[in-house]
Amino acid sequence: MFFNSIDFALFLPLVFALYWLIPGRFIKIQNILIVVASYVFYGWWDWRFLFLIFFSTVVDFSIGLALKDELRQSKRKTYLWMSLIVNLGLLGFFKYFNFFLDNFVAAFTFFGYPIGESSLNIILPVGISFYTFQTLSYTIDVYRRNLEPTKDFVAFTAFVSFFPQLVAGPIERATNLLPQFSIKREFNQANAIAGLQQILWGLFKKTVIADNCAVYANMVFENPASQNGSTLAIGAVMFAFQIYGDFSGYSDIAIGTSRLFGFNLMQNFATPYFARDMAEFWRRWHISLSTWFRDYLYIPLGGGRGTRATVIRNTFVIFLVSGFWHGANWTFVVWGGLHALYFLPLLLLGKNRRNLEVVAQGSLFPSMMDVFNILSTFILSTLAWIFFRAANLTQAFDYIGGIFNDSILKSPELVPQATTIFLLLFIVAEWLGREHKFALAVISNKWNRPVRWAIYMVLIICIFFWGTQDQEFIYFQF
Repeated sequence: MFFNSIDFALFLPLVFALYWLIPGRFIKIQNILIVVASYVFYGWWDWRFLFLIFFSTVVDFSIGLALKDELRQSKRKTYLWMSLIVNLGLLGFFKYFNFFLDNFVAAFTFFGYPIGESSLNIILPVGISFYTFQTLSYTIDVYRRNLEPTKDFVAFTAFVSFFPQLVAGPIERATNLLPQFSIKREFNQANAIAGLQQILWGLFKKTVIADNCAVYANMVFENPASQNGSTLAIGAVMFAFQIYGDFSGYSDIAIGTSRLFGFNLMQNFATPYFARDMAEFWRRWHISLSTWFRDYLYIPLGGGRGTRATVIRNTFVIFLVSGFWHGANWTFVVWGGLHALYFLPLLLLGKNRRNLEVVAQGSLFPSMMDVFNILSTFILSTLAWIFFRAANLTQAFDYIGGIFNDSILKSPELVPQATTIFLLLFIVAEWLGREHKFALAVISNKWNRPVRWAIYMVLIICIFFWGTQDQEFIYFQF
């Protein structure tokens, strides 16, 4: 079930009404409704994979209980490894089996020992990368004694399958989301209004910005050899905004929907294209994933401590694994490695934390140095996105080679005029709302009511007339 579908437009109000008809003191009944709604939401895509998410839920719930009273460190490690093997094993099979098999066959063929090719027709379960990491965070935090394991199976099932963020995040920590299923939740009108604002902004980003950019980006990437350099450059920029509008739009809808039910999810994007260096970019892009890898992989490996060789190793490990998490293709690995190369000089020179505050905080306009740094960072990230979007490495390198030649000075062969206008207005809105958790939050109750409603109506009209419904969310494939 897609957020930008008629199905969800009918599903959400129904679940919302049933949920708040249940008195707040009946927490378990509310949680049961959330579980049922979440399984219906997920099963709408393919009901067979409900067994997979339920199996993962049972495994980590049971391991959490086993860890509760276990004092022997050797046994605790055994339980932890059981969770890691089961969860990462399922993820590895469904997502990476054919990738490793194909590369195994290619390696033997390269060395003169061809073997018969074979692969399985494996369907990748939607959201498996997200809910796998979410359940793992629970087991790891219980193992570290950072979290008391729950005895409430219903609450834990609701935590794992919570439908707003089940398919594409944010990847919630058990320490943040799980306790919210055990406390009384009261309807808060102000919170609900803010949730609706965020949903509206997320839908605008997805259907108007991302999907219209996708039309142009797809035309260019599907036939790059026939395009000149300037057209390829614009196509790369369009994809950069497509993936941002698509993924951050999903996160906005997920967070806003959660607020309607009295839950607070972590912020997943914080205007990353206004970052002044790549370290700041990664503090603002897909925050739930980058902080997950930081806390559960990078820091345990030693982080930025130790010898220079150790720091370099840890940096490449975290970015290469992050790239591989996105998909079973060498393009994603190169994308991650390229970001490691971007990030490493900042880390080694001790400049990775120099831009912690919002750019031009408290000011309407940025400085010329800020503009230069923002544009430089955006260009670097856009070049990396080419690997992310390309079907293979050959296409990616050919695409980049097609940009950097004398045809870059020629007029673009395809000019998305309407989309460009929307993009410019979108960038202005994001800039004005950069100090808030989402751009539309800049509209406070202090604003004149007719002005507020005029803005809402403009966004709704844009979604209705210029939005599309034929583009899936990009991160559904991950």
